[in-house]
Amino acid sequence: MPSTPLHWWIAAAVLVALELGSGSFYLLMLAVGAAAGALAGHLGLGPTGQWSSAAVVGAASVGLLYLVRRGRPQRAPQSNRDLNLDIGSVVEVERWDDRGNARVRWRGAEWQARLGRGKALPGRYRIAAVDANTLVLDALPEPSPPHA
Repeated sequence: MPSTPLHWWIAAAVLVALELGSGSFYLLMLAVGAAAGALAGHLGLGPTGQWSSAAVVGAASVGLLYLVRRGRPQRAPQSNRDLNLDIGSVVEVERWDDRGNARVRWRGAEWQARLGRGKALPGRYRIAAVDANTLVLDALPEPSPPHA
């Protein structure tokens, strides 16, 4: 069956639709390869040239996406602000126990908290992570005294 640009554009559209349903950017990269096959057809290349263009561009796109994703450090879900909007918020700790744990009021409820970084002193702390039902708190830096 000969390849035509229309076949490639339909394949690209199907791959984009599948990507929208799955959320995988890899299918989108394959759609880019199918678009390259369509463009090769528009340029007058035969089926071999179209398939080669689609394969090379699709494989290169997938490989590039893989390298970009692999090189980016992944944040643990507990400390990923995109998944938990509490991270970065500031809470007040009145007292800490001997093990570095405390009870804090947050969002109208009592939460168990544990010390992440800093010293266990009363004061303001930033929520660094949420581990199950425990807030992990980092001490805020002391404000510097005003310059005279």
